[in-house]
This record gives sequence, structure tokens and C-alpha cells, in this order.
Amino acid sequence: MTRTTPDIFPTQYWHKIDDGRVCCDVCPRKCTLRADKRGACFVRMHKDGEIVLTSYGRSSGFCIDPIEKKPLNHFYPGSSVLSFGTAGCNLSCQFCQNWDMSKSREIDTLCDTAMPEQLAKAAARYGCQSLAFTYNDPVVFLEYAIDTAQAGHELGIFSVAVSAGYVCEQPRELFYHHMDAANIDLKGFSERFYHKICHGQLAPVLETLVYIKHHTQVWLEITTLLIPDENDSDQELHSMCQWLAENLGPDVPLHFTAFHPDFKMLNKAKTPLATLLRAREIALSYGLHYVYCGNVHHSDSDSTYCPNCHHKVIERDWYQLGDYHLNAHGHCQHCGYPLAGVFAPTPGDFGARRIAVRLADN
Repeated sequence: MTRTTPDIFPTQYWHKIDDGRVCCDVCPRKCTLRADKRGACFVRMHKDGEIVLTSYGRSSGFCIDPIEKKPLNHFYPGSSVLSFGTAGCNLSCQFCQNWDMSKSREIDTLCDTAMPEQLAKAAARYGCQSLAFTYNDPVVFLEYAIDTAQAGHELGIFSVAVSAGYVCEQPRELFYHHMDAANIDLKGFSERFYHKICHGQLAPVLETLVYIKHHTQVWLEITTLLIPDENDSDQELHSMCQWLAENLGPDVPLHFTAFHPDFKMLNKAKTPLATLLRAREIALSYGLHYVYCGNVHHSDSDSTYCPNCHHKVIERDWYQLGDYHLNAHGHCQHCGYPLAGVFAPTPGDFGARRIAVRLADN
């Protein structure tokens, strides 16, 4: 069946400049573009006096994942999520581990097509509880993501954003109005790291975290990829965890994940497990309740513990759930403490599978 997608899609966050250029107002990069030029994200373009989106309805692929892979450990544990992305990104992280999609400059990378209603119906057909906008940052294709979220909501499908949080105030408000959960990639905790390694700024990301936590109903979790000798010093970790505790409170789950050499950072070693466990102990010392280690096989640090009685209440082995000790209301079965999160009466059983799908074949 032939899928039709628009070659260009109109957008709203831009303004004209006197010299004929158009400035994109989606993210802090504020790309100013002459006619037919693309922004740093590659998918937003100056066409006929306005900024248009060139990737609407097109994807680099679709996959059914466990929700824990996003990673989201406190949003319907054990459920499945239909994941997809497009091409392009508004940051330029030297360590990008999805660089073949996020840094693509080839529209041919977008080999699959699906309009929002088709995505929502596919998620329902495959029994997915959520749709995830991931692989590259959904901020750069926010019109497509928002339309898909709305289509999903009509069928009872939740929307999950996996993002670096690098977005301006007005589009941020619109985007997260349509999201149910988000994992924000806090790449480090210094302006030096963001400027040198990611070609961005830290401050707008912190503003996004505060906005989501205090001004929306979006369930929020945070991921920090620890890179040896770049963002893993005790000083930086102490500063970050103190800021998180003071500004977001103790109940936002934090995932420290292991780096592996990729893209333009092939000279770095993999992150040792000891580094992740040290970071976890620092975070716990600031009173954060839910701190995880990811991209490594270490069940103890990937499991959830009750902040009150300290019993293990959700056991995880990679993305597979084991013993589960929450009641139907998400309370610890040992002491009755209400865990932070969004829980179903019973956990899902999707497991650690990863299923690639081609929507064009359905």
C-alpha cells in the first residue's frame, strides 16, 4: 500500500529578518537561514519565506521495545512501546550513539513512512501501551510528534519523548502539553562540556527539566551518559546531584549509563561499572530515591528499591522484570510506601524483546 507524505510541512516557530533570512525559533541555536538552506538539525528548512519541516511522516525505522529501554523505569513497567525517529538533531554530540540517524544528511535514511493515524493504529494493533519519539531528538520534528501524540491519545496510547531538552520556551510548552512521559538526556553538568562536546548550552536544558517537573503532568526521568575523563568527575557529579535534589526533588529517577566508543569519540574507553556505581552512591547521598545504572549487566543497580523500607520492589535483569512487590496502587507491599511513578495494577510482561517492524508492509 502506498503511503503519501508531504514533501514539506508548515511550521509556526520562526520569524523573518530584515535581510531576507528567516530565523528558526524552535531551539536555542536560532538558525538564521537564507532561501532553501537547512538548519543545523537538517530537517527544518527555509522555503518560500517560511520555515518548513522536511521529515513529516518519514522515519528511519520502527521498533517495538520494552519501556525500560527508553529508559523509563517508573512508567508502566514491563509494557511495550512503539519507537521511531526521523533524521537530524539540533545538537552535535561527539559521542552520539545514534549518529547514523541523528546526524544523517541523507533523506534516503528515512526509508519508512507513516502518517500519525497509521502510527497510532499500529501501536494499538501490536499491543503497545505507548508511542516513543526517540533515536533522534523529537524537538526537531515536533509537528509530526505532536500530531502522532494526538492520534495516539484518541486510541488510548500514551506518548513518550526521549529528548535532550534543548528547546525554546514556547515550543517547549506546546510539545510537552501533548506528552505523557519524558526521559531527558542531561549530557553533563558544565557549560564547558556542552559547548566543547555537544556544541550547545547547559542552561536551556536545566530550564526544560524545571519546566517539566513543576509545570506539567509529564512523568519525568533523566539519563546521563558518563564518559571517562569528560563528565564523570566527583566534583561535577556532586554539583549535578545537588542541583537535581534542590530543584527537582528526590523522586525523579536518574539513570547513569555506560559510554561505548562511537561516532567522533572512538579514542575513549568504555565506562567502567565502578564509575557508574560511584556516581550512583553520590546521587543517593543527596537523597535521590531512584538511581539506576544502565548499559551494563548489573541487576542490583538496575532494580527499584522502596525509599522507606529499602526492600527491592521491582527486580530487573537487563529489561526483563523479575520479582515485583508493588500493589495495584504502586505502593510497596512490605511497608505501604507509595512509590513515585505511573503504575498499572499489574506489571507488563513484554520482557527484553526488541521487534523491528515495517509499517509500510501492514
